[in-house]
Amino acid sequence: MSVTKPPTTGGTVSHTDASLLTECDVESTYREVNDVQLHVVAAGDPDAPLVVLLHGHPDFWYGWRDQIRSLVEAGFRVVVPDQRGCNLSEAPDGIDAYRQSELVADVRELIHSEGRESAHVVGHDFGGFVAWNLALRHPSTVDRIGICNVPHPRVYRETLRSSPQQIVRSWYVWFYQVPKLPEWMLARNGMANMVDSLEITSNPGTFDEDTISCYKAAWRHTGITPRIHWYRGFRRSDHPPRDTVPQPTLICWGEDDVALLSSMAEKSVDYCKDGQLRLFPGASHWVQHERDEVTEALRRHIT
Repeated sequence: MSVTKPPTTGGTVSHTDASLLTECDVESTYREVNDVQLHVVAAGDPDAPLVVLLHGHPDFWYGWRDQIRSLVEAGFRVVVPDQRGCNLSEAPDGIDAYRQSELVADVRELIHSEGRESAHVVGHDFGGFVAWNLALRHPSTVDRIGICNVPHPRVYRETLRSSPQQIVRSWYVWFYQVPKLPEWMLARNGMANMVDSLEITSNPGTFDEDTISCYKAAWRHTGITPRIHWYRGFRRSDHPPRDTVPQPTLICWGEDDVALLSSMAEKSVDYCKDGQLRLFPGASHWVQHERDEVTEALRRHIT
């Protein structure tokens, strides 16, 4: 696993923009899309084929640091937003601002802000749900889709209705629906519970002390509430108008995911017109952090 060390000042991260990547030629930009301002890290030739990388919870753009470097070297233009409510992006008020339709519109307009009609889109965790929904709601906007450890939306809904094991694993989704209590629990003790959510769901050593300092700094910018609203808004979201993903799709799945059953990965391929599944034994929910082969597989898929 390759590692990029963040710059620190006295053990504390001083910023969470593109300057975190000292070994890459990247820049922080701000884009006005869908009535919100998104912080976007961009790299690569502006005229090269476009790839959009979407982070999940409790991540921010920095979760794609190793993939940014690799994809730029492979000849791509890479844009990585902090999704609304995260790190340096704007955090609108209210649960409805975090419905899937709004998150999808953010990404669609972000692609257009690059002067493009479409892009390759890769998502992890909740960012994977946004990627799935973009491909299903606006298929002409997505060229090829890459997914890391999140199932197709229909598979997730059906599994939650039929699998007691998945219901138990998704306890946090139900907990996040409770007003105010999740925010209090996650923000207390210096956001220790947020740190636990990284460490419990990953293999030992995936997130070192310096990297966790980056995450804590990012969480402080917008607070916890907008991230919880992602899950509240997801519950209020309309279902996509179709189930079959028409774009070539690659699903990369760490089999030791403590939150999501691997059987959902296999079922998700059935909803892809041209789908591939790569399983990674021993890898956790954070498969793109733990396996260099994931980056290579994604690069080959969109090339």
